[in-house]
Amino acid sequence: MDKVFHHSAFAYTLIAVMLIFFQSLYLNNIVVRHRLFHRNTYLPAFVYLLITSAFPKWNYFCDTIIINWLLLISMDVMFEFSKTPHPRKLIYNAALLLCVVGLFQLTGLGFFVFLIVGLILFRSFNPGEWSVALLGYATPAYFLASILFLFDRLHSFKNWLHVGFSIEKVTTNQGYFAATMGGLAFLFLSGVLVMRQNVTLSNIYIRRNWMAITFYLIIAILVAFATDKEVSGAWTLVLPPAGIMMSHAYALERHKKFSVFVFYFSLIFIGFCLWANK
Repeated sequence: MDKVFHHSAFAYTLIAVMLIFFQSLYLNNIVVRHRLFHRNTYLPAFVYLLITSAFPKWNYFCDTIIINWLLLISMDVMFEFSKTPHPRKLIYNAALLLCVVGLFQLTGLGFFVFLIVGLILFRSFNPGEWSVALLGYATPAYFLASILFLFDRLHSFKNWLHVGFSIEKVTTNQGYFAATMGGLAFLFLSGVLVMRQNVTLSNIYIRRNWMAITFYLIIAILVAFATDKEVSGAWTLVLPPAGIMMSHAYALERHKKFSVFVFYFSLIFIGFCLWANK
């Protein structure tokens, strides 16, 4: 890409914005197709675009944007596990995608737990299916190791073997950082509180989907925390599941005043973020 764009900041910024925009639409498509909300809505896409704009570094072009695509596709595939009589192909595909996540970043191997969660939630225990999952997870690593061996580049693995336990520094002003995180925390807690009410009214399949999203968020937080601070945008791993959960506060139907308040609060909040976190 550097040979094509020659370190052009505009080109990489445009690519990042387009990837995030289409990512928001795909995330929204997952929500609608799997009926995570009681009605069709574009709120998940809106919220995802909103929270990715909180800090400039969350809009930079980096490998984390590609990782989020892989995670969303694998989650979409997992939601289909219980809807098909032939799930092994889907299990293999989901495992393969999650292994590619680990090849981008060592700490991404933690999403193997997400695969286990998907098998437990959406399938009854079947040794054959678990064997297919392990085979799918090992396939990308096997081919990558084979290619590196053939080209005598196995030493490249040392660039992959690194972790860190530092929180990414996304802004230089601590006051603006605290205010931004406080706004995000308010939106997230509002969404979680409303989600607890809405999910109880859903059927067992949708509740399982929400449980998977919850585990996705927990695993993403742990992976982001364990990622080296030199990896740009590591905390954007948390944004897709967090954005889906936050959307509940905007879709609240019983108390419209609260959802309207959250909507206008988010507009003021994003204006503050664009001004403060330049």
